[in-house]
Amino acid sequence: MYRLHIQTSISAAHFLKDYNGNCSVLHGHNWKIEVMVKSDRTDTVGMVIDFKDLKDLTWRVAGRFDHRVFNEVAPFDKQNPTAENISRHFYTEIGALLPSGVQMDRIKLWETENYAIEYFE
Repeated sequence: MYRLHIQTSISAAHFLKDYNGNCSVLHGHNWKIEVMVKSDRTDTVGMVIDFKDLKDLTWRVAGRFDHRVFNEVAPFDKQNPTAENISRHFYTEIGALLPSGVQMDRIKLWETENYAIEYFE
């Protein structure tokens, strides 16, 4: 089994609805996103997926939020933009773009250098 990792980052703001604390006020983060995919085979070149292609697919999803307020962009205009919900959204949306034979393994999302969450199924 092969497992590939790429990292990218976005700068985005959010505020948490129905939360009693500082995070209920608009604030921003430099979010680091690590995408991990897996496969038991390679293509004719010998790759599971080109690192650049995986980064481009990731950006198609995550880039929609770069320099934006999560709360103003679907689905977070209706869903609370917690790190948990954001990581699950990235997992699902990036996973849907992967080529045949490549499976999403997990997403690791950092709000800060000290706080991160992983989502996987």
